[in-house]
Amino acid sequence: MNIIIMLILISLLVLVHELGHYLAARAFGIQVSHFGIGLPIGPVLYETKCGDTKITIHAFLLGGYVSFPDDDEDNEDIKDLPLDSPQRFKNKKPLQKAIVVSAGVFANVVFAMFLVMFCAAYYHKLPSSKYDVYINDFSPEVKSNVMQSGLKKGDKILSVNGSSIINSYQFIFLVQKSKFFDGLVSKDIVDKKLDELKRLNPNIKDTINTGEKIKLPFMTPEKQVQVSNNVLLGIEKYKTDEIELTKEQKALSHLLESKTEFSADKNYALSDIAYALADSYKPISISVLRGNKELKFDNLKTSKDGLLGVKLEVSEIFVPVKKPLDIITHSWDYIVVNTKLMLLGLWQLVSGKIPLSDMHGIVAITKVGGDIIENSGMLKGLLLSAIISIDLAIINLLPIPALDGGHLMFLALEKICGRELDEKIVEGISRVFFMLLILLMIYVVFNDIFALVTKQL
Repeated sequence: MNIIIMLILISLLVLVHELGHYLAARAFGIQVSHFGIGLPIGPVLYETKCGDTKITIHAFLLGGYVSFPDDDEDNEDIKDLPLDSPQRFKNKKPLQKAIVVSAGVFANVVFAMFLVMFCAAYYHKLPSSKYDVYINDFSPEVKSNVMQSGLKKGDKILSVNGSSIINSYQFIFLVQKSKFFDGLVSKDIVDKKLDELKRLNPNIKDTINTGEKIKLPFMTPEKQVQVSNNVLLGIEKYKTDEIELTKEQKALSHLLESKTEFSADKNYALSDIAYALADSYKPISISVLRGNKELKFDNLKTSKDGLLGVKLEVSEIFVPVKKPLDIITHSWDYIVVNTKLMLLGLWQLVSGKIPLSDMHGIVAITKVGGDIIENSGMLKGLLLSAIISIDLAIINLLPIPALDGGHLMFLALEKICGRELDEKIVEGISRVFFMLLILLMIYVVFNDIFALVTKQL
């Protein structure tokens, strides 16, 4: 049922977008020949006529379109419409055309603001996108040093490794990236271990032969995991310049753990020993609030499974909406913050910092949206719909032929050139990019299905 609700909400967003185009066109006296709800795939559920406009509801509801006589010359109902008729889209002034083309985007933005304001007025609160994260309990069975660290139940986690923590995901992410024996080492530490090995074993050159015994340097910590705020917000892929150990080096790392001497059971390259010794643990520093006092605990170590051994309690922080003016101001702030995050995420994708394999679409959105409604209620579902509405507006404004932004780009070129562009060339370019968008949609749907099957969503 929650998935059905999410599908209805998404379909409503598309309907709002197309209504924006339709109402703007009618306001300028442009005839709309066809208004489609859904995409023309599969059977038609319902069809009727409203004035000069044919209205069609398709079985594939996730989509929509508005077409004008210029796009639908084979339609019998518009064959008598003169080519110079002011009811034709192409005969309107460039500014009027631009308003009609961008009206869908405008409608999505207005509708998003309406949804957020409705939530603020009805629920008297809005999420701040921040959470208070507390230590609720400890897991004695986890082999880490957290029980001896001085942390206590009820401590509010402020930061990890200097990064402010505003949700449990960020805490878990930093802990897991600090895993004991994670198989990743920095070149600096490898070089340092190699120098220590040569200093402790001056007679050893580049290879340790079978039966030879060597002294080993003490285990030392690696560098703390430091990540950008964008990574913690989930809008940038985590990347590290560390070197991944080979399978043999990883096995050797476990073999050398806590040893001060090593008798070679076969021939080993001294460099492999250095790589194995460089892989130890990445220390964690946690700052907490206990009462009114801020405390810091350093050199925490995870278990070999990447667990710290703490159970978390999370409390969501809401912004209270008490006055009528708060409805407008807090709703606007919510829209602005989330729009900035989406624009930043889009830039990360375009710049390659987020791979295409991490792109998800309608299937994933519906699944995640349904889960959000089930676990957090309609407040979160409606707010997610508002964010998707803004996302639709942003995507449609991209200067890509076949999207609204592409049409605006062509209109701008017409204005600059002082004449209409060749209709066949524009149509050909739009058709090519439309096919590319269809291929991208197929790829994204494949990503969604793969993520669902592998339980990544």
